[in-house]
Amino acid sequence: MPVTEDAKELQGDLIRLRHDLHRHPEIGLHLPRTQEKVLQALDGLPYEITLGQDTTSVTAVLRGGKVPSAGTEKQRPTVLLRADMDGLPVQEKTGVDYTSRADGAMHACGHDLHTSMLAGAATLLAEKQHQLPGDVVLMFQPGEEGFDGASYMISEGVLDAAGTRVQAAYGMHVFSSLEPHGTFCTKPGVMLSASDGLEVTVLGAGGHGSAPHAAKDPVTVAAEMVTALQVMVTRQFNMFDPVVLSVGVLHAGTKRNVIPETARIEATIRTFSEASRVQMMEAVPRLLKGIAAAHDVEVQVDYLEEYPLTITDEDETHTAEKVISELFGERRLSRWATPLSGSEDFSRVLAEVPGTFVGLSAVAPGGNPATSPFNHSPYATFDDGVLADGAALYTGLAVSRLATLSTAS
Repeated sequence: MPVTEDAKELQGDLIRLRHDLHRHPEIGLHLPRTQEKVLQALDGLPYEITLGQDTTSVTAVLRGGKVPSAGTEKQRPTVLLRADMDGLPVQEKTGVDYTSRADGAMHACGHDLHTSMLAGAATLLAEKQHQLPGDVVLMFQPGEEGFDGASYMISEGVLDAAGTRVQAAYGMHVFSSLEPHGTFCTKPGVMLSASDGLEVTVLGAGGHGSAPHAAKDPVTVAAEMVTALQVMVTRQFNMFDPVVLSVGVLHAGTKRNVIPETARIEATIRTFSEASRVQMMEAVPRLLKGIAAAHDVEVQVDYLEEYPLTITDEDETHTAEKVISELFGERRLSRWATPLSGSEDFSRVLAEVPGTFVGLSAVAPGGNPATSPFNHSPYATFDDGVLADGAALYTGLAVSRLATLSTAS
């Protein structure tokens, strides 16, 4: 029976797990209930399980029972599959009957689907254990949403969990818009932007709003900084190597006739090349300090390095595209021409070992991907219908790649 048909037989279980996780989202690096549900899903399966020391991560290793071909004795073929597990600090407004019961928390990015799909793949791979000429590492990761959970798992040895270094790594991410339902998305090279943070505090001197000359107004300086940052992007950076800088926090003052002591700016910065990223790190503080000096105020600039570029390996991307086409047909495959400006800490894994990242549209069947609420929206919904397909793809990637690795000389 094809793996897609095997996966369909698990659909009911995957939906139940996904809905349970969705009702009880957890945020950050410590997801004890989610970890418990993953362990329950793995219970009775032939995996060697390691729990995170500093996080509630789960690493599960499946030892393939087939002897690899000659020439692979020195490095046993090993493939890694990753799913992130954490939710977001978002108040859900979808109205689905399995809506989050946690106030102010929601699986608004579909990580509940990722976890359920990889749990399904765990069952499918266990059933094929005797056919596998190598090992599979399952990486159930907390803290993707700004907590850099991948770094914790890498430092604790997830890439070497099987005893030999992982030779290929695959991750998957669902989307609530962008593409028609069930479309798998790939892109070799830069697939997702780097993400950095900017925190700025303008230090002035407070006073009465009627006498600004007797104070040092940080509000007007902060306002000038916001607009100057946008101008800088358009005048110092190549339009064909885009940079995105969006101010999400602009805060100052308590009353309209009081000039406050300080003003605060926070922004997110997305870049699509390492050169632009380095240039931004130098240009932003220089610009803000110059504006502050011109107005005789002080400024504190914290440029926070967060997630690097997500760069997929071309060969591994071709492998994923081949598996997708074989399992689902070429009509289900979309190769992106340009990167997405979201960011991912799976980039940490791809910086260490060859691999790729696959998108999967979970837009409701017949839904309009151009108008459906995007990931992170309190209205974002993800269709259960893709769960079996995601589990099948995880499985197919591991089976296919182990087969080719085992015959490599």
